[in-house]
Parts: sequence; structure tokens; C-alpha cells
Amino acid sequence: MRPINRRQLIEGAALCTLAAPSASLSTPAQAANPPVLAVAEIANGVFVARGVHEVMTAENGGHIANLSFVVGSEAVAVIDTGGCARTGAALLAAIAAKTQKPVRYVINTHMHPDHVLGNAPFRATGAEFVSHAKMPRGLNSRSARYLAHNTQVLGAEFAGTEIVLPTRLVATAMDLDLGGRRLTLTAHGTAHTDNDLSIRDHNSGTLILGDLLFCEHIPTIDGSIRGWMRELDRLAGSPAERVVPGHGPASVSWPQALAPQRRYFEELISGIKDLIKNGKTLSEAVESAALEESRSWMLSNEYHRRNIATAFAELEWE
Repeated sequence: MRPINRRQLIEGAALCTLAAPSASLSTPAQAANPPVLAVAEIANGVFVARGVHEVMTAENGGHIANLSFVVGSEAVAVIDTGGCARTGAALLAAIAAKTQKPVRYVINTHMHPDHVLGNAPFRATGAEFVSHAKMPRGLNSRSARYLAHNTQVLGAEFAGTEIVLPTRLVATAMDLDLGGRRLTLTAHGTAHTDNDLSIRDHNSGTLILGDLLFCEHIPTIDGSIRGWMRELDRLAGSPAERVVPGHGPASVSWPQALAPQRRYFEELISGIKDLIKNGKTLSEAVESAALEESRSWMLSNEYHRRNIATAFAELEWE
């Protein structure tokens, strides 16, 4: 195997794992006839459409992340919208099948394409688009690459997809009222990305974490492994009846669900630090760091080496 340098690893992995558009394509016929999304009511008025554990493909329409919506007495809040306009339209149809209340807010937990590229169909609802204050900068900086990659991967399924930037930003925390139902949005420090947002539904005790929490699907690092560990420590002390991860079951027990992700990060940090201490290179690290632990996760072949590259760049300066 030829040696792999850090630039090749990080750039190659970013192209393979991140995608989103900066310009609109024509409105697709399939958006008018979207696929049916199965949704589960995990608590009174809290619904989740579970994503599949796959990379984005035309077959799955970019529906690889968990998408949620919360219904109050007056309005609905949507949390993440999927990987293309067609999936977003399917989510909108699933909401209409459960309630006639209007969608007031579309909340994006972070900038990654599987969470934001279904936004476009929701513009017709007149909803406000809400995100972490740092998300617009990050999303804009990657939009050209996102568009090129997802157009190639999703083909006709990607038609009608476009970037929809937030109209309301969360710098620290914000409460949203759905009518007798309060959501608290919290902006987190750099972790999975530098623009992670969590949502707490006070009525049901449900905490929606986006990609701050992965279950079954291996976590993917696009921010800071140290920062992510700090955020996990803070979240562990925050009570919740249930948690919705960005990838995994529709809901999981809390804080027990944190244990596998914490163990993976600890093994990754320990392994990389030992390799750095012994003068090993990044090319050597990607072949051995936390290898056994990574095998317990789905999609480890697709993402584990990228995680090593990102963590190595951070940890070698400690």
C-alpha cells in the first residue's frame, strides 16, 4: 500500500462524506410525488423518521439521518430535513398526515448535507429556518463541493435541491414556543462540527442531539475530538427521558447511550497519542489506531480512517 499523507486523507474523506448544493436545480417531478417516510411517535407529539445506516445514494435519497418534528397546540417545529429536496418533501407530507398545524420552524442541528438539504420544500410553509450562529459561514464555504458531489451521487434524485440558509441564529440558547410547548435550543462548542445545536422538548423530556450522538453508525469527526468529549461530559449531566441521536434508533436511553461513543473516542485518543509519542506518522496511524474498537461500529470502513486523520492533526500539537 502506498503511503497516505494527511492532505489526501482529509480532503478525500471530506469529499466522500460531506455533500450539499449552493444553487437550485429545476423543481423535480419526483418532489411532487415524494416517497413515503415512515415516522414513529416516540413521545406525545414527538415524531422521528429514522435514517438508514448507509452513505448517500440515489436509492436512499440521502435519507441517512434521523429527521424529527414536534407538534404543539399551535404549530410544528421540524428538526433536520434530509439529504435532498425529495426527502424534504416526503417529510413535509408525513407531517401533513399527522397534523394540520402549520410548520413554524425548521431547525438544522448542523451544516452537514444529510441534515439540511431537504430544506427547500419547507420554504413554501413560511417557516423560519433556525441554526447555530456559525452554520451559515460553514455551509457557504463548502457549498460548491457539496453541490458537485451530491449531483454526481444522487443524480435525478437531487433535482430541486438547494441551499436554504437560516433566517434566525442561535448564539448561546433560545426558546421557541409551539403553543403550550416550549423548545430550548442550545448552541454547543466545537464538537462534531463547529455549529452543533441541540433541542430539548420540555413537555416530553426529549432531547434531540443531532450528530452530537451517534448510535450503531460510527461517529464522524468534522470538528474537535477533544471538544466533542467536553460536550459529551456536559450533556451526560443533563437529564432526559429519552434522546434522539443523529444516526441510530429513533430514541435511546439516557445517558447510557453515550457509553459506546465515549469508549470509541477514548480508544482513538489513547491510540493516536501513543503513536505520536513513539514517532509514528499519520500513514502508520491510519492502519492501527483504535482498529479493534472501530470494528464494533457500522460504516467503520467508510469513516474510521477519516476520524484518525482529523484527530491526529489535532492531537499532535498537544
